[in-house]
Amino acid sequence: MIIRKARISDIKAVHNLINQLAKKDEMLPRSLNELYENIRDYFICEDNGKIIGTAAIHILWEDLAEVRSVAVAKEYQRLGIGKKLVGRCLREAKTIGVKQVFALTYHPDFFNKMGFRDIDKTGLPQKIWGDCLKCPKFPECEEVAVIKRL
Repeated sequence: MIIRKARISDIKAVHNLINQLAKKDEMLPRSLNELYENIRDYFICEDNGKIIGTAAIHILWEDLAEVRSVAVAKEYQRLGIGKKLVGRCLREAKTIGVKQVFALTYHPDFFNKMGFRDIDKTGLPQKIWGDCLKCPKFPECEEVAVIKRL
């Protein structure tokens, strides 16, 4: 298994992986357009040429980034792949000088084990006013906000 930056040829498989989990209400869906526009944010994990996981680091402000779209194929879950993908995102954020990374998640324990702490979503105005207002689940969202200082 290898983790690497996503390529154009990976996007349809990434889209399929994310949206399979979104159909089960485990995460929010992503459109193909959004994935292509943000391809530089994405890392993928592949096993013998098959994309089995993905995660993205999206910069929101001078000192704030979001880990988003953490998805691992069902048969590969609980093998540490999600943790490795998030770790790669955190290293990328630190390399470019981001001070804090947050995530909105239905699985806060996953992030808490990596040193993230729960916070109130109102502490993330860039996210709330930038993305959340466009979400069909707003304001009845059940995602938990977590943050980590780098």
